[in-house]
Amino acid sequence: MASRRRTLLKVIILGDSGVGKTSLMNQYVNKKFSNQYKATIGADFLTKEVQFEDRLFTLQIWDTAGQERFQSLGVAFYRGADCCVLVYDVNSMKSFDNLNNWREEFLIQASPSDPDNFPFVLLGNKVDVDGGNSRVVSEKKAKAWCASKGNIPYFETSAKDGTNVEDAFQCIVKNALKNEPEEELYVPDTVDVVGGNRAQRSSGCC
Repeated sequence: MASRRRTLLKVIILGDSGVGKTSLMNQYVNKKFSNQYKATIGADFLTKEVQFEDRLFTLQIWDTAGQERFQSLGVAFYRGADCCVLVYDVNSMKSFDNLNNWREEFLIQASPSDPDNFPFVLLGNKVDVDGGNSRVVSEKKAKAWCASKGNIPYFETSAKDGTNVEDAFQCIVKNALKNEPEEELYVPDTVDVVGGNRAQRSSGCC
């Protein structure tokens, strides 16, 4: 296949350690899930070629460490982001309560030109755990938080079984395009996108 010009979209995933950031990224890019937990050290990224509205994009997804001692390592990686994905565990109130800190930290360190309108997407992960019986953060509470932050798009996901992961990242791409830089970077062809199953639950993307 001949190489073509594509726009590079940079997406940052933030949230507490253990909420499933790496697993969400791997489920979306590689369609794989592992029950073995391994903390991310510093930051890592994966890329995926995506097509949206008849245009090709290379989505660069950055997975940053959630531990406090590594947060300072992520500062350089925040810069130039087109969208920030905030992730919490629906079974952990602490991870939900810390969303404000992650959002503010990103805005401070990334210094976007228009912080009030910078695109965020919120993912409530691990909805599959214990059949939902361990859940402590309600969908209503999460949506209320999103509404208070300018109606951030919200999805309830499972990195394990793939629930809403594909739809969530389609929304992430759509929002990243709102912050798309003028220049296009030349990126060789890599991998074709295989369409995922439609999601079962989501609050939609605006």
